[in-house]
Amino acid sequence: MPTATGKLPGAGRGRRAARPSGDDRELAILATAERLLAERPLAAISVDDLARGAGISRPTFYFYFSSKDAVLLALLDRVVAEADAAMRRVFGTPAAGARDGWARAIAAYYDTFRAHRALTVAWAQARSTSDEVRALWAVVFERWVRQCADAVDAERARGAAPPGLPSRELAVALTSMNERVLYATFSGDGPAVAEEDVVDVLLGIWLSAIYGGPIPD
Repeated sequence: MPTATGKLPGAGRGRRAARPSGDDRELAILATAERLLAERPLAAISVDDLARGAGISRPTFYFYFSSKDAVLLALLDRVVAEADAAMRRVFGTPAAGARDGWARAIAAYYDTFRAHRALTVAWAQARSTSDEVRALWAVVFERWVRQCADAVDAERARGAAPPGLPSRELAVALTSMNERVLYATFSGDGPAVAEEDVVDVLLGIWLSAIYGGPIPD
């Protein structure tokens, strides 16, 4: 543990500082990438930039990642895991009603990606140029669509939501809407919903689409 002076024990004069572990180097590359993406697009970031920011050499970078896209994929994995964990916490806590449950789910999704807004924009842009990023996002998106469709089916089965559009098609449209709204808000690309209004706007559309009328408890 660091001492009160912020130095590691044993790292005084005449002692060689501990070298960072492989995991530390990997985390440093990922942290550098996220920091630089907040300043400029991926196309303007070089492998040398990532290596320099992580305090390693270019050859060492390639020991951990094969390319900039590979770094972006690793970051996507980590943030999606954060989003999934947040959603599990939501679904693991009893909701006060249908509105509360959907509101907390949308807020958890929004808060996770807002915390990584530069990455959210970078992934959306990279899908047009990277087959790997596009393929990974398709897997993630499909999982979220299935979860949404299952939730809609459950609401219909208990009589809370009326029959309507096929649940999968509805889930695809609603999940796609979430993605586009967040991208526009975070990037400023075209008309956008103000950040403080995103959850309420998305929630209103989801509730209208799923219930088509007064929202049950």
